[in-house]
Amino acid sequence: MKDKTYDNADSFAMSFDEEWQKLNCKDMTKKIDKVIEILSDHPFVISNLDNARNLAKFRIYSLKKFQ
Repeated sequence: MKDKTYDNADSFAMSFDEEWQKLNCKDMTKKIDKVIEILSDHPFVISNLDNARNLAKFRIYSLKKFQ
């Protein structure tokens, strides 16, 4: 997905999920921070860092997507 990224939550979520699965870290907060750092050049992170972080937390804690 890295070749096509858009400034929207869906594009960020797809990129986030892809990077999340590559990392091995038991501390969820640190892992979220690391994935967002990796995706720091993603248009949604650049224009909406707070929303990107909130979306990441929602995917992990509310949807329990990766637990």
